Amino acid sequence: MTVDVLSPPAQAERQARTAVAVLFFTNGALFANLLPRFPQIKADLGIGNAAYGLAVAAFPTGAIVAGLAAGALIRRYGSGRVAVAGTVLTGIGVLAAGLSGSVVLFGTALLLAGAMDAITDVAQNAHGLRVQRRYGRSIINSFHAIWSIGAVTGGSMAAGAIALDLSLGQHLLISAVVFGIAACVALRFCLTGPDTEPDAEAAKEETNGETNGGAARETGAESRELAPRRDEKLRKTRLRTGYVLAALVLIAASGALVEDAGSSWAALYLSDSLHASGTLAASGYIALVGAQFVGRMIGDRLVDRFGQRAVARSGGVIAAVGMGLALAVPTATGTILGFATAGFGVATLVPAAMHEADELPGLRPGSGLTIVSWLMRLGFLLSPPIVGLVADSTSLRVGLLVVPLAGLMVMVLAGVLQPRRR
Repeated sequence: MTVDVLSPPAQAERQARTAVAVLFFTNGALFANLLPRFPQIKADLGIGNAAYGLAVAAFPTGAIVAGLAAGALIRRYGSGRVAVAGTVLTGIGVLAAGLSGSVVLFGTALLLAGAMDAITDVAQNAHGLRVQRRYGRSIINSFHAIWSIGAVTGGSMAAGAIALDLSLGQHLLISAVVFGIAACVALRFCLTGPDTEPDAEAAKEETNGETNGGAARETGAESRELAPRRDEKLRKTRLRTGYVLAALVLIAASGALVEDAGSSWAALYLSDSLHASGTLAASGYIALVGAQFVGRMIGDRLVDRFGQRAVARSGGVIAAVGMGLALAVPTATGTILGFATAGFGVATLVPAAMHEADELPGLRPGSGLTIVSWLMRLGFLLSPPIVGLVADSTSLRVGLLVVPLAGLMVMVLAGVLQPRRR
């Protein structure tokens, strides 16, 4: 449940918010430092496109393999410690990838980096949601906006390192050390104690007690008489939780799918199908990320005012209509605007799904968040080949219909999200 806080947040909460912001920033910056170096690594290793593609796929593969372990690690060690340890190990994995002398070592290093990135992602979101509960209002979208700033910073660092002719080892060592130290300093200001707040824990225990035979206080004939009713209530609660969790996965995957459509296909569609120049073609993804950043910056205020459900549903409409019109009347300028509206529309979806999953009754702390994050990453892995297959059999314009379809899916499923608080 969300804890209503009438008084301003105390210094500990403000410091914890800053600490989580640092963790999101470092997470965005670390891998972004490596991406612009991929062409150089590919050339140094002397590998073809197929081997390169398989090696790069090790990053999301590692995320999928290790992602489900995040919940157990958080329960054992705490979200703050897990996020910081994951950040440090992600930096080591990125550094190892840059120093790899063979495609096997390159893929193995990316596997490690992807695994640690997935665990870090769940842990920092879990800690961010914990801070949000202390604040009593939405702040999670601002963390995701800061992640975007970190990604831009990391990419700019890489561009600067290339311009200064720094070696891969020098550049990525600086990145790993700087952001690793930043994460370790942030840990000092993270919230202490167990991740589940006492009142939230009590509520979950009460729910679990009611649904898992919690009427032990009843005895004899009274207990036997109420047993069928308890079993039916347990069954309905489990069905409801399963339905909501599945809907949250689809909402998060919709946001991820739109983001991936921009990163994987925007430039290709603009250049090949609409014959835009290289500079203009690059604007599609930039427009999506820029609009997504704006949406996340104002997202918390919108959620507090209108509720997560209304914001997500409106965002689905914006994404579906904006990108749908761009595909219906294909022009370069219209398509760039279409990607921008799609990015703005889905800006709050992933944070919303993670928040709702973390609050589901009947689940152990961190479990819902872990499941949504893991399955969302599976969507990241599967969406590019699906769009590619559709594009090969028809056209990329048809393949990009997944974007307005994702918006429509959000409109249908947004009812599982929280309405405006009265």
